[in-house]
Amino acid sequence: MTAVIPSAPGKEATQKVAIVTGGSRGIGRAVAGRLAVDGARVVVNYRSDRAAAEKLVVDIEDDGGQAVAVQADVADPEQLRSLFDVAEESFGQLDILVNNAGIGRFSTIAEASDEDFDALFATHTRATFVALREAANRLRDGGRIVVVSSGQTVVVRPASGLYAASKAAGDQLVRVLAHELGPRKITVNSVLPGPTRTDGYAGNENIADQVAALTPSADSANPRTSPTPWRS
Repeated sequence: MTAVIPSAPGKEATQKVAIVTGGSRGIGRAVAGRLAVDGARVVVNYRSDRAAAEKLVVDIEDDGGQAVAVQADVADPEQLRSLFDVAEESFGQLDILVNNAGIGRFSTIAEASDEDFDALFATHTRATFVALREAANRLRDGGRIVVVSSGQTVVVRPASGLYAASKAAGDQLVRVLAHELGPRKITVNSVLPGPTRTDGYAGNENIADQVAALTPSADSANPRTSPTPWRS
């Protein structure tokens, strides 16, 4: 068991402990950094990019915060449960979950493969279910749960069917869990980002362009350049 890391003095917010899945890059990295700026102790989850996760931890610590990098593939329920175990062993509690990890696979329904379906629903739908279940059983009263969904769940765009469906299922879980955890003052919300230039669009930049064209500004967000107190 990992020794409990004491909170730093002088910041009330350091009493909060947050897990950010998919926290080494893109939206997750920006969220993890902002949580650290606000004083939370952050568990930075990553699947494969250990160097990026460890670099983020160093950046947070250099700014006076506390963080640990934890490898876990959220598509594997056992690894995802272990992530929660490590968070509690490292910091002694859990207050915040940001369920952010995701993958990007885009094709028409006619061309989508069984493997596409399995990968998207394992990484988005089942992982969201497992993470929400673990959070419901582990978060302290008054905690916060945020699921990073997608704006594509509320628009109709060819080649996004499986991706959007796998995200939309999580939104329904969020609606129900919000009522179930309300008596404990734990809030549960989905965030539906518009087009955002992250690694999820790697190799599918044309899809990002098409989605951006549907917005009023015909533009997309970039977590590396958006205004934030966290370094790019």
